[in-house]
Amino acid sequence: MRRRTNKRSRKINKKKNIIIINSIIIIMSVALFSVIFSILNMGNSKTILGIKIEGIDVSNLSQEEVTKKINDWKQELLNSEINLSYEDLEESISAQEIIDKIEVQSAIQEACETGKIGNIIQNNYEILFTMLFGKNISINLDVNEENINKQIEEIDGKLPGAMIENNYYVEESNLIIKAGQEGIITQKEELKKRIEEELKKQDKQTIKIPIQTVNPNEIDIDEIHTEIYKKPEDAYIKENPVEIHPHVNGVDFAITIAEAKDIVKEKKEEYIIPLKITVPEKTIDSLAGEAFPINLGEFVTRYDVKDQNRSENLAIASKKIDGTIILPGETFSYNKAVGERTISEGYKEAGQYIGGKLVNGIGGGICQLSSTLYNAVLYANLEIVARTNHGYLCAYINAGRDATVSWGTIDFQFKNTRKYPVKIKSTVRNGVVEVAIYGIPEEKEYEVVIEDEIIETIPNTTTYIDDNTLEKGTEITEQQGFEGAKSITYKILKYNGVVESKTLLSNDTYKPMETVIRRGTK
Repeated sequence: MRRRTNKRSRKINKKKNIIIINSIIIIMSVALFSVIFSILNMGNSKTILGIKIEGIDVSNLSQEEVTKKINDWKQELLNSEINLSYEDLEESISAQEIIDKIEVQSAIQEACETGKIGNIIQNNYEILFTMLFGKNISINLDVNEENINKQIEEIDGKLPGAMIENNYYVEESNLIIKAGQEGIITQKEELKKRIEEELKKQDKQTIKIPIQTVNPNEIDIDEIHTEIYKKPEDAYIKENPVEIHPHVNGVDFAITIAEAKDIVKEKKEEYIIPLKITVPEKTIDSLAGEAFPINLGEFVTRYDVKDQNRSENLAIASKKIDGTIILPGETFSYNKAVGERTISEGYKEAGQYIGGKLVNGIGGGICQLSSTLYNAVLYANLEIVARTNHGYLCAYINAGRDATVSWGTIDFQFKNTRKYPVKIKSTVRNGVVEVAIYGIPEEKEYEVVIEDEIIETIPNTTTYIDDNTLEKGTEITEQQGFEGAKSITYKILKYNGVVESKTLLSNDTYKPMETVIRRGTK
């Protein structure tokens, strides 16, 4: 019995010894393999297999090759566009305009150091794990919130059925308040999220603009009163250093605030609140030559004098802005200066593009004045606050140089960033629209050069409409189409002939206008 027990013990011990020996061999093999594997990889200056940056395979590349590949991707991203659509509206946003910073260096460094900076066990584990399962490194991308919000606001104004906010303007001695209208706006945060997600994608898809239906804000009489109320102030000029103080007309309600609130309680499209205007004794006109001695920037466009309605619209709008003084730090609004374009204000029906067709609309043509003003402002080197390009190319101005406006939705605004007040001089006569900005020269005045270039043309299409009132073989062009385009515009500042800066003003897209032809079937 004892012999059997000893024999069994010897067998168990023998098995244990074999297991121990095999374990030692395995451990030594793994250790040897790890050492050899590490030594081989220590001498490998290229990235390991399975590693990607933003989905781009950078396996088995040197640091220089990874850097070039990712920088190429970065440049391609900056040159790309995000396409957006809602019903018939198609818009695009330049990635370059909304991206502040793309941090590629840390991602490149992480890719090149993966599996190489830890101890032997850590490195081997990281190398094997990456080879088996892959590793994708993200690149940090910072979006400029101000620019992306501005782009979305511009899209808001172009949406079919867009919400119109309450607006007001001063017309002689009356405050005109125009009630807004319910409509749609973009869901801004959701759209921003979708844009940011789409930016890094290799195969970008068109984003459907998320919208919501909203009502305009309630008319706030207290806020409006605060904004328009002014005490009368005489104009005067100080010397050494020069300071110009234009006159300020006193403005106040001619009725009580309570009475004004009662007026807007009714549901109406327009409310009129009488104003009390007090003109001071000394006005800027008496100082005009001293206060605005030089032309800071001007621009000219031409119009067809045979189109009488368009000519009248331009003349009315021009008178509204002519002589306007903008103080340092003050923002000029074209819509507030010109007011709503209505028949009662003398505006006529004239051609304008709506929904892809040339139609007549009240106030048609006054975008030519806002576009002319936009360029005069650029040459005066003032800050552009809000500017939107037309949906289609304009005959009177180059692509990238226009500024469209629409009451209640799209405005053109600029800010006086100079030390002294500036004054708008606007004339419309004999087929010429001329706008100039006058003021006092500063110590350092730049020469402003505007460069605009069409970087792509977009072909137009032709639509045929069968017409049983016309004989077969007869064709009548109902609408003459034209190509669309993509343009890029820069502002260059020179001093003593030397370029000091080159700033991107805009990347604009203009849709093609289809040609519509009626053909006879009779």
